[in-house]
Amino acid sequence: MTSLCVFLLIACVCDYREHRIPNSLTALMAVQGLIGRMWDEGAVGIILWLGGAVMAVALLYLLFKIGCLGAGDVKLFGVTAGYLPFKKILLFLFFSLLIAAIISLVKMWKENSFGRRIRYLSGYFRELLKNGQWRLYSQKENDRTSGICLAGPVFISILLYLGGVY
Repeated sequence: MTSLCVFLLIACVCDYREHRIPNSLTALMAVQGLIGRMWDEGAVGIILWLGGAVMAVALLYLLFKIGCLGAGDVKLFGVTAGYLPFKKILLFLFFSLLIAAIISLVKMWKENSFGRRIRYLSGYFRELLKNGQWRLYSQKENDRTSGICLAGPVFISILLYLGGVY
């Protein structure tokens, strides 16, 4: 788990500086996670790692599809989930997204944009209910500066796991 923390720290630096997580970092995390699980649990470790990664990606796919999460974020969630016991993955996702939501609320408060963002979100859902179709968030509303970097919440969630919170 030490290597996972180092990888996530690097991912945080990349995400906050460049607003992207390099595929090479995600691939390195995946290889190390697979090898670590295989070392600890034998061949079944590969299946467990893949199962955890696929579960996380499948659960987050809709958020990616409508543009709420970037591909790098989904890949980071997936490879990180592969390191965890299967029964902890939902808690990992929950705490990561809860931390991201808290950061978002603080950011909206600081920017005094809470009302505008809630109006946009409610309009988005009104249109969804009216048309019955998902659509991408507007690029204007979802540009690189309006979102938050999710590597930080993922890292904090893993620290909470290692600290025994879940």
